[in-house]
Amino acid sequence: MSQLLLINIPLTLLAGGIFGVLFILLKIPNGLRIGAMVGTALLSVFFKIAYVPSFTRFLVQVIAGALIGCTMEKSDLKCLPQMVKPTAIMLLAYLVLNIAAGVLIHLVSPIDLVTAMMCVIPGGVTDTPIIAADMGADTPKVALTQLARYIMGVGFFPPMILAFDNLCFKLERQKRANIDDKVAHNEYETESAGAAGRTMKRIKSGVKSPLAFICTMTAALAAGFLGSLSGIPAGTFLFAIIAVLILKLCFDFAYLPPWVKKIALLVSGCYIGSSITMNDVRGFKLLALPVVIILAGYIINCFVTGKILSRTCGFNRKEGMLITTPAGASDVALSSADIGVENTLIIIIQVFRAVIAIAVFPQIINVLVLLFG
Repeated sequence: MSQLLLINIPLTLLAGGIFGVLFILLKIPNGLRIGAMVGTALLSVFFKIAYVPSFTRFLVQVIAGALIGCTMEKSDLKCLPQMVKPTAIMLLAYLVLNIAAGVLIHLVSPIDLVTAMMCVIPGGVTDTPIIAADMGADTPKVALTQLARYIMGVGFFPPMILAFDNLCFKLERQKRANIDDKVAHNEYETESAGAAGRTMKRIKSGVKSPLAFICTMTAALAAGFLGSLSGIPAGTFLFAIIAVLILKLCFDFAYLPPWVKKIALLVSGCYIGSSITMNDVRGFKLLALPVVIILAGYIINCFVTGKILSRTCGFNRKEGMLITTPAGASDVALSSADIGVENTLIIIIQVFRAVIAIAVFPQIINVLVLLFG
């Protein structure tokens, strides 16, 4: 044990850090945690010396919960009337997709039901595997399928949405052959403003004091500890989110400095990577079909739910589809600018999606597995 503490832990963090920095330099989205996962996994698979203490999972869940709690702003609550309907539609569609794709994966592959459903959950690429470990799922499988979902969400969905929107615009313009192209385009742009003209400005909290940081971590650690004793699946994570949300929204006194997030990303990536073994690598071929099912499900959901949102909630085509993109809120914010969408409401909906999906969906999955597993 002493050898593990003195040698293996520093080596594991070093490997994760080197690959994390490398992935950042290569400008890979979420490069720090993905690189840490890859570097530690290589150390685990080829040298079998990767090691991260088990209590790390508790700390990572606490910090991740605190980070998610800190993403909410008081100004977001002012947008609630506009957000209830589209958020409800989006979450219901995600839940149906989560259950349907999870059950299908379980039926067509040797993956157990809880692992299959956690593979599809629209949560964070790092948070979800940590919670999956708490629920007894196969962490490496969940980590890799979530990584595939995330990469597609960042790299494939935005250009797909833009290409589809441009194609639709060309088809619509052809149908209006008797109208001047410029007039048609102006009509289209006015129509495309959609909900963008009705959004409220998101005001971020200016609280960044050391005392706020101490209070945030104290609240998250205390609540996380109670959550770990509660017996609720992912209770540590869930209770930490709730505690920090209360601190942020009721008292506007929650803050985590950027370096805390970076440490959490590095350590969580190392934790997940250290759990991957050569046997897992040999079994990764079993994930090909599940990954195809997951990606196909999210693509179908993007078109169908995006269409529903554009027809029922006043969003234009790109906005509706962007809301259903399986990536993080910050990634969607960057992607929206790239494809010409400026609607703060979409980012706020994505923040709510991250909080609700990662806090509530595992509880629903746990109940379903207990009933039918």
